[in-house]
Amino acid sequence: MQIGIFPTTFPRATLAETLDAMVALDLYASQVDLGVTGLPDLPEAIEPADIARIRQAFDSRGITMNAVAGHFNMVHPDPAARQAGLRSLRAIAGACAGFGTSIITLCTGTRNPDSMWRPHPDNRSPEAWRDLVASLETALAIADEHGVTLAFEPEVNNVIDSPQRARRIIDELGSSRLKVVIDGANIFHQGELPHMTRILTEAIDLLGKDIVLAHAKDLDHDGDAGHLAAGTGLLDWELYLRLLRDSGYDGAIILHGLTEAQVPDCVAFLRTKADFS
Repeated sequence: MQIGIFPTTFPRATLAETLDAMVALDLYASQVDLGVTGLPDLPEAIEPADIARIRQAFDSRGITMNAVAGHFNMVHPDPAARQAGLRSLRAIAGACAGFGTSIITLCTGTRNPDSMWRPHPDNRSPEAWRDLVASLETALAIADEHGVTLAFEPEVNNVIDSPQRARRIIDELGSSRLKVVIDGANIFHQGELPHMTRILTEAIDLLGKDIVLAHAKDLDHDGDAGHLAAGTGLLDWELYLRLLRDSGYDGAIILHGLTEAQVPDCVAFLRTKADFS
């Protein structure tokens, strides 16, 4: 496995400066929000010149774009907002080959109209599930067209808020292009933290064969947990990393939810827990 990071962790004026900051810390794997490249996070179109510029910036430094973010609220209560997100997803999918990646990360969303990362009581409604299925069916048709994989993350504030619901949506849609981003800090509902061993073990047992990217951040409470830097909270890292390894996962572990100043310590911490290349 390889340690990677969101380039947005390094706020710089240019993409080149951002990527140079990664290289300075010996980080060569990434999950990329397009905003860091000078494009909108959800562009309506991506010009060939921009694709070539971005690819050159990564390749010239030996940095892999392990995945590109295509996050939009897949169950937004306004259908027009969902359609706008799908149009951007099509643009991103069309650029993936040029970028040198085949994975687009997704957010399954929430009925909260203001933020796709905030909870809403209707997230468990049949209507929310129906809208998610419809959004994913369209998204998967786009993925088929462009030969890319879509990877969503189970997250307690979203419609897919547990490994069990993640397994359900994958099985219901039956597409080999629908996969999972796992984040061990994002799957604990209120009251579940004392059962960490069981929750993590069940998550990897259910989803291990479909995990294509893993995140590394921490938590200090369950429920609507905040983001902490890896190694600064309560996550059982030995267990999390062992379960990933035992499942056959050999991809990148992407640092997330940390400041630039915390990066060296977090990288050192992870390297004490596993054999990272």
